[in-house]
Amino acid sequence: MAIPNTKATLKSYCLRSLGFGVIDINVSDDQVDDRIDEALQYFSHYSYDGVERMYLKYQITADDVARAAGNTSTTATDSSDSSITATFKEGGGFIPMPSSVISVMNIFPFDNTATNNMFDIRYQLRLNDLYDFSSTSIVQYEMTMQHLDFLSHILIGEKPLRFNEHQNRLYIDMDWANDISIGEFLVIECYRKLDPATFTDMFDDIFLKRYTTALIKRQWGANLSKFSGVAMLGGVTMNGETIFSQALEEIKDLEDRMFLNEPPIDMFKG
Repeated sequence: MAIPNTKATLKSYCLRSLGFGVIDINVSDDQVDDRIDEALQYFSHYSYDGVERMYLKYQITADDVARAAGNTSTTATDSSDSSITATFKEGGGFIPMPSSVISVMNIFPFDNTATNNMFDIRYQLRLNDLYDFSSTSIVQYEMTMQHLDFLSHILIGEKPLRFNEHQNRLYIDMDWANDISIGEFLVIECYRKLDPATFTDMFDDIFLKRYTTALIKRQWGANLSKFSGVAMLGGVTMNGETIFSQALEEIKDLEDRMFLNEPPIDMFKG
């Protein structure tokens, strides 16, 4: 049979793995679709092969600056005395993010580290101390640049970020009126889910195929367990609990092996 490269071919592959064509798999099409979606969601959140490191560019608009200048208010009432209230304000300093983004790592700094200004200390270092790579050691230059970067980190700092996957908002806690101008670009370092419709090789991933099969098997066992002890024609008895238990063990084994074998990902999930 063909290598799975679509949701439909993955469904056929998983059902054949469970014995479809020889025995009846008591799972509806909608249930199979749900289990495939569940497997894809798990794969994109916990597997290194389900995401890609991405640098997204975003151009600041007048609406972004105007939204950041405003506030939204929330009123809280004391649970024991309704006459006691407090009003909290929240700034609107955020930009909308694509729903495929699952974590944001950083934004590129606003200062220009590749300057051509002759009065900049980095320009003078390159001009006076690093004019000849063959006769000058770059060790001192590298140490100086690291020191300057550390000073910039202490004196200027990085812009605090807040991101949650389900909000699809990237909050940047900065002075939107002065730190950035309309028309400037933000470069955002993030992790984005791979789109299986575009990168169809995902459907042939060995973990995804086995994990999806195990999820469908669990659904099959759950369906049959509702008819436990019912005798079929010919004296055959449904044993959904055994299928369900086997599927749970397979799912746990796959998840454990994935976390043990996956390379570390330097990301914080929002």
